[in-house]
Amino acid sequence: MPRERFRTQTCDRREALTRLAHAEKFMEVADLVATEREIDESASVAAALAVLAGIAASDAACCSALGRRSRSPDHRDAMELLEQIAGGHEMATALGRLLDVKDTAQYGLINLSPQQLNAALRRTRNLLEYAQATVRR
Repeated sequence: MPRERFRTQTCDRREALTRLAHAEKFMEVADLVATEREIDESASVAAALAVLAGIAASDAACCSALGRRSRSPDHRDAMELLEQIAGGHEMATALGRLLDVKDTAQYGLINLSPQQLNAALRRTRNLLEYAQATVRR
């Protein structure tokens, strides 16, 4: 097994299920907030929650398939682990694109557009479905 250039943490199926539950709840709340179209800030808040859901889904998939998850301060390092899982290349790309909106959604001074929000929600749903399938294997 190649040694990662970043810090990882061992985890098992129990922890995969916990992170999957976190991802599902973050997504549930993101979807709820996303319906609030009258408040411009809702798009950024919903996207921020979607990013958290995507990160948690990535952790769940990695814990289940690899027995470890990224503990690097750079969330992009998790992409390298996702690449090691069957079908993970597409999910690593989805996570990377989701992380592209993280800074704006969580710390930005401008709100995300409805199009950016919809793209973030779509990517997160894909990551969540992938994590659910990976944990069920």
